[in-house]
Amino acid sequence: MEETLLTSSAAGVYVICPTPFEGDGRLDMASTDRMVEAYLEAGATGLTILGIMGEAPKLAADESQAFVRQVMKAVAGRVPVIVGVSAAGFAAMSALSVKAIDAGAAGVMIAPPSMLRTDDQIVSYYADAVEAIGTDVPFVIQDYPLTTNVVMTPKVIMRIIEQNPSCVMLKHEDWPGLDKITTLRRASDKGEVRRVSILCGNGGLFLPFEMERGADGAMTGYAYPEMLVGVVNLIKQGRRKEAHDLFDRHLPLVRYETQPGVGLAVRKYVLKKRGIIAHDTLRKPGPKLSPETISEIDWLMQRIERSE
Repeated sequence: MEETLLTSSAAGVYVICPTPFEGDGRLDMASTDRMVEAYLEAGATGLTILGIMGEAPKLAADESQAFVRQVMKAVAGRVPVIVGVSAAGFAAMSALSVKAIDAGAAGVMIAPPSMLRTDDQIVSYYADAVEAIGTDVPFVIQDYPLTTNVVMTPKVIMRIIEQNPSCVMLKHEDWPGLDKITTLRRASDKGEVRRVSILCGNGGLFLPFEMERGADGAMTGYAYPEMLVGVVNLIKQGRRKEAHDLFDRHLPLVRYETQPGVGLAVRKYVLKKRGIIAHDTLRKPGPKLSPETISEIDWLMQRIERSE
């Protein structure tokens, strides 16, 4: 199993997968298989499941485990899979981590709970989380203060990295956060902190600049993942103008998808329209798209596909 585990050299695009549901809210395993194939065909170097955009809190424990098994079966060892295991308590986190790694996952992702306030509380939380999941399980710090309300400074992130050798990646979703990437990369370049992979979220809203600041790739779920792959590859090839031109063609829909509250509904609608999933069902509570919103999304998709 060792060669399949996540390492600090991870790079590229780890697509954040939504959890497909049938019209009645049951897990849609056929769409799950189709979604995995579509993301791999788009050039994904990894997948991340049961994240915030995966509606993980709306799943029962047995459903989470069943979804992990289905994704791992569909992936069949072709790319690494990261499983979000954030939970209110360490017992649930530990149980899902064990099941995920046993199923073949490469690592787990942990977001801090919203009650953490001080730097010491944040650092202590991650130490306790590592104790719960095991020191041999590679983990990703999810830094998403817009959702968690937990602000992690670069110094706090560096403390977590240094105190926990099993920390191999930062999922960077701070906003504004470009200077945070620069600070962390300068520190690792100077040998002040161990270098870990940095993959960026926020729907890819700042992806070209994040790459130019030293990020290793993206971990987000924009409904045209081939754009994310293209931008990451073009930046790595030094083709800056082409990377930004490609990104700019998609930016109106990226922005539309990044709206708080409604973003996942928009993303699932686009994925359904592209034939990647069968239904755009969200589990309740969740928003429904108005006819006006659907018309706007359709128009944005037409503009992208004409320009392609």
